[in-house]
Amino acid sequence: MSIPLKAVLQCPEAPAAIGPYSQGVVVQGQWLFLSGQIPLIPESGQLLAGDVAAQMVRIMENVAALLRTAGAEWSQVVKTTLYLVDMNDFATVNEIYARYLTSPYPARSTVAVAALPKGARVELEVTACLV
Repeated sequence: MSIPLKAVLQCPEAPAAIGPYSQGVVVQGQWLFLSGQIPLIPESGQLLAGDVAAQMVRIMENVAALLRTAGAEWSQVVKTTLYLVDMNDFATVNEIYARYLTSPYPARSTVAVAALPKGARVELEVTACLV
């Protein structure tokens, strides 16, 4: 039996893609690459109103749903990239991030950006190892 090179992840508990991309892709059954998650409400696809803390919690819950759909958990996350519109939000976002991910933490990059889709204040991209 051959494992497909690439399989598209489809999770109804997380927001649908808002453009020509997939929620996530599983490569050879071993690697999960999630598209950047902004704080969209899964049922409506609308941006969650509120401060950066509320937005980060929504993102982490969306990522958790995507991980579950792929049969993974937070401990399998190996790399994240965090995008912030305002670096003054760094400490707040870190505190929420640490509620979901525990030591040993995945590798992470944090990037300041001028703007994010739909006016989001934060975005998170995740890579996990499924084996």
